[in-house]
Amino acid sequence: MVIVAVIMMLVLGAVLGLGLGVADKYLKVEADVRVEKVTSLLPGYNCGGCGFPGCSGMAEALVSGDMDHIACKPCKADKREEIIDYLKNTPGPDGSTIAVKG
Repeated sequence: MVIVAVIMMLVLGAVLGLGLGVADKYLKVEADVRVEKVTSLLPGYNCGGCGFPGCSGMAEALVSGDMDHIACKPCKADKREEIIDYLKNTPGPDGSTIAVKG
């Protein structure tokens, strides 16, 4: 009886593992690498002065097109220009670029 239970658990584990492997291959969501780059260009204070819960929140809003300007108060002018140029010249996964204001 114990052997049957062990065999059933092994079969169940193999089936679920196979299901997870297939799901990983076909249901993967590609992350936009521009979010990480824009986050690295922001000062990293996570102060919330822009209205988002941190620098990564504002970076996601800029990359997704929800914001049309850089609202980061402590961000220096040269980094603002670098973010603007990066988003203007770097296409996302869908091939589109983003125009933001400083």
